[in-house]
Amino acid sequence: MLTWIIIIGTAIVSIMAFNNYALFEKLKFNAYSIKHNKETSRFFTYALVHAGWWHLIINMFVLWSFGRIVEGYFSSIYGIKGELYYAILYIAGVIFSTLPDFYKYKNNSYYNAVGASGAVSAVVFASILIYPSGSIFIFPIPFPIKSWLFGILYLVYSAYMAKKGIDNVGHSAHFWGAVVGVVIMLIFAPSTFVSFFNYFIN
Repeated sequence: MLTWIIIIGTAIVSIMAFNNYALFEKLKFNAYSIKHNKETSRFFTYALVHAGWWHLIINMFVLWSFGRIVEGYFSSIYGIKGELYYAILYIAGVIFSTLPDFYKYKNNSYYNAVGASGAVSAVVFASILIYPSGSIFIFPIPFPIKSWLFGILYLVYSAYMAKKGIDNVGHSAHFWGAVVGVVIMLIFAPSTFVSFFNYFIN
């Protein structure tokens, strides 16, 4: 249920911002505004707006695909508290995935970022720990890739591209979002690490 609430809420705000430039400007992540204008809400609100339809659709589709796995897992273990832990995972992904960029660009008024990619990345990597035997299809590769292998490749690629800085994609947020997902699972569901490693042993 919470996954759907996040998707619907994010979609509504994003679509509103598509046609409202002032709203988009108010919600987007801007490290300079956070530091110098004390607009700390931008640490949260940037995840509610997206650069375009495809950006929104891809993020929400991935969240729908993997979020149900993580939410269901937390609920099966913790009952109603599982929703709270799932919410913490998502919100932590939103906040902490941008902290490195905040410290890097806090004096650069031209750097902006939007999208829920960091939080979605946290959810994806949490699901990999829960279900390491799963597979992921990536277009245009015609065969499935094991989720754990995808995770390794994704981290390496994101770290490399963040260091290169040759495009406008928030690769750093992707990388740190993934790290957040792993750390949160270590805190709330350490048994997933045991089952994750047992998968490779057995």
